[in-house]
Amino acid sequence: MRSNTSSAPARRTRRQAARRTRRRPAFIASGLAFAVLVTAGITATTPTSQAEASGSFPAFELASFTTSAPPTAISAPTTDDTSTAASAALTTAATALTAAETVTADIAASGLDIGVADTAVDTTELEVAVDRLDAANAISTPFLPDLTDDVTVLITAVSDRVAGLRGSLDAAIALKAEQEAAAEKARQEAEAAAAAAAAAAASKPKSSGSPAPVYAAGGTSAGEAQAIARGMLAGYGWGDDQFGCLVSLWNKESGWNYQAYNRSSGAYGIPQALPGSKMGSAGADWQTNAATQISWGLGYISGRYGSPCGAWSHSQSTGWY
Repeated sequence: MRSNTSSAPARRTRRQAARRTRRRPAFIASGLAFAVLVTAGITATTPTSQAEASGSFPAFELASFTTSAPPTAISAPTTDDTSTAASAALTTAATALTAAETVTADIAASGLDIGVADTAVDTTELEVAVDRLDAANAISTPFLPDLTDDVTVLITAVSDRVAGLRGSLDAAIALKAEQEAAAEKARQEAEAAAAAAAAAAASKPKSSGSPAPVYAAGGTSAGEAQAIARGMLAGYGWGDDQFGCLVSLWNKESGWNYQAYNRSSGAYGIPQALPGSKMGSAGADWQTNAATQISWGLGYISGRYGSPCGAWSHSQSTGWY
């Protein structure tokens, strides 16, 4: 029987060799794979090293990401000149709006007929345009120049309207002043004529066929005052038809009360002279003597209106004489 002692090492040696033979392809494959990885690493790092050496870097981007062009600006910011022009337009607009409000108030306060049916100034469009320009100026939009132009055009329209109304108001005020000056001149002339007529009547010689009338110095009733007036009418060439107008006129003015006094105007006496001291030209007792007041009043009526009926007609149309 053959012993297995000597052959056992030999068999182990053969088995180990067989295993090494089977493992060799795997080692070779692993080596090749490692070599490929090393080579790829060297290749990938080489451009970077070269870029670092040259001072420039290549651009990298992901396959799933694309860049786009920078957004185009919608508008350029406004210049300082544009903003300044807008601010100036806003200031001018405020002045125009104030002028429109003022001229309307002045016309209403004057109570005059300025010859214009519509005295209002329509500022609605300008106010809306001002609000738009003010908002645009705060954020400096590119539309600022156009909005400034709109406000400027509307300012011109409002200013022209205000100028027209102001001119009409000034003309009406001037006309009223001229009329008042003419009325004052006529009043002064009438008073002067009344004083002259009273002086002439006082110096006129009385007829020897009848006694000179004697008038009471005070305490004269309305009926007595009217009798005095009737007796004086003939001296002015007036008949009884004028007496009725005179009675109506002085009934309205004073009720034929020689002490009648108007607290609001200062007029005094039967003819309501303004002021009462004007009657002093007919006599120093003008405050207490009805005859003195009537003499002055008839002279005033003669000089200014020609007759009592003329004075009464004027009083009915204007409320004064």
